[in-house]
Amino acid sequence: MDIIERLKKKDETALMEVMEEYGSYLVRTIFLMVKDRQLAEEIVQDAFVKAYQKINQLQEKEKLKSWLMTIAINLCRSRLRRKQLKLLTIDESDGQWMDEREQTPEQHVLILSKFENLTAAIMTLEYKYREVVTLHYFNEYSITEISRMTKTKENTVKSRLARARKQLYGLLVEEEVWDG
Repeated sequence: MDIIERLKKKDETALMEVMEEYGSYLVRTIFLMVKDRQLAEEIVQDAFVKAYQKINQLQEKEKLKSWLMTIAINLCRSRLRRKQLKLLTIDESDGQWMDEREQTPEQHVLILSKFENLTAAIMTLEYKYREVVTLHYFNEYSITEISRMTKTKENTVKSRLARARKQLYGLLVEEEVWDG
């Protein structure tokens, strides 16, 4: 029996498996949008609860990941709208989720520094720009997928990405982050 069928039968171990597989991925993504680790974890937890309650709406197992992301994004937007949150600055200790690669210590420090500066620059963007940058560049969703997830026109997603890139370039060049 596949995971979706087990979830539809309200098998809690299936929910735990889904949370294990997609939890950190969703938290990282939502964190980049809300700038608050605890809030990101709360939103993701709420997303899993909502997905568990509405699992009958999902028909294709292959779409589970993007369906969970859509739920999390919608909850994120709702939470930000409802409470009109003042977003916090980035906690640099949360930069640890970057993929570890085989590097010399010097390379690792340089890459981590650039990553932290890029993350800090992304955090200065307006939410609508952070959202598309995170989904496109960090999670590798296509323009079409982002459009569907965010219920936004593809051209709007494209223009938000272009504006975000321009703003990020300006911020990073101004700070001379990407010097050779």
